[in-house]
Amino acid sequence: MSPGGSDYPVTLRTVAERAGVSKSSVSRVLQGSSRVSPEARAAVEAAIAELGYRPNAAAQSLGARRTRTIGVLVNDLRQPWFVDFLEGLGERLAEHDLHAFVADGRLDRELDDRLLHAFVDMRVDGLVLAGTMPVTDSIRDAAQRLPTVIAGMRDLTLPTVDVVAEDDAEGARLAVEHLVGLGHERIAHIAGPDAEVFRQRRAGYEEAMRAAGLAEHIQVVSADITQEDGIACGAALFASDPPTAVFTVNDLVCVGAMAAATDAGLAVPGDVSFVGFDDSSIARMRWVGLTSVDIQPRAVGELTADLLVERIADPDRPAREHLVAPRLALRTSSASVLAPGSANS
Repeated sequence: MSPGGSDYPVTLRTVAERAGVSKSSVSRVLQGSSRVSPEARAAVEAAIAELGYRPNAAAQSLGARRTRTIGVLVNDLRQPWFVDFLEGLGERLAEHDLHAFVADGRLDRELDDRLLHAFVDMRVDGLVLAGTMPVTDSIRDAAQRLPTVIAGMRDLTLPTVDVVAEDDAEGARLAVEHLVGLGHERIAHIAGPDAEVFRQRRAGYEEAMRAAGLAEHIQVVSADITQEDGIACGAALFASDPPTAVFTVNDLVCVGAMAAATDAGLAVPGDVSFVGFDDSSIARMRWVGLTSVDIQPRAVGELTADLLVERIADPDRPAREHLVAPRLALRTSSASVLAPGSANS
C-alpha cells in the first residue's frame, strides 16, 4: 500500500497534486532542470519524500537525452482527428519534459523526406509518424535511426517500431450493425484511398453487410478523405435511387455527403441516415449531430507518447502493436428507416 493509504501506485500526477504544481514541473525537478522556481522545487521534493515516489526506469533514462524534443510528422492537419490526437500526445510528452515539433507534409509529399531529414539533423530524441502516408525509403530510414512510434497507420512494419492504431474493421462493424438495427438495408459506403486502415474499414463494412444477409445491397464508392470528396461521392449516390443510409470513411467525408443529400432535396435523417468515422470535433458540433465511430484519438495520442518514452529508454525492444477499441457515439444523423424524420434516441 502507498504511503497515502491507497492500493494504487504513486504517480507523477499524485506528486504534482500534492505539491500543488504541474506534472511538467515535477518532471523538470526529477530531471534536474534549472527551469523550476526554488519554491516549486522544495514543494515537489517534499511531496516525493512524503509519498515515497520513485520515478520509473523509462522516465529516468530520459535524463541522458540531449534535445528533449520529439519530431511529429502528420499526414494532413486539416483532418480534425489530429486535434485530439496531438492534445493527448503533447500533454503526455510534457509529463516527461519532452516537447513536440509538428510538421505537416500534406502540401508536398516530397516535403515528407525533407522534414524527416530535418528531424534527424536536429537530433530529436524520437519520432512519431501520424496518419496515413506513403511509406518511402526516407521514412524507413528515419524510423530505423530514431526511436519511432507510428499512430493511425498500419502500412509499415519494422522490428523496433511500435504501432498504435484503432480497430478499423470493428468500428465499421459497429456502424453497419447500428444502421441495420434501425431497419436499414440499402447501406452504402464511401471508402477511402489505398491505405491499410481504410481497407480495414471497407472490409469491416462488407463483412458486416454479408453477416446481416445484405450482400446484394453492398455499394461502395471510393474517395479521398476531404469534405469535397464527400460532396462529390454523395452527389453520385443521390443522383438516382439513393440508399437509405451511408457509412463513410471519416467525418469530413460524411459532412460533405450530408451536404450533397441536402442539395439533392433529401432530409437527414428522414430520407437518409449517416454514420461517420472518427467522432471528431465536427461530429460533436450540435448543428451537425453526426453519429460516428469514436476511435478515441486523444487516447491514441497518450498511448503513442507512453510507447515512445519506453522506446527511447529501450530502443532495441521488440515492436508492439496496440489497437484501441472503438465505440459508437449516437447522435441525430441516424434514425429508423421506419420512422422518417425521427431522431435516434
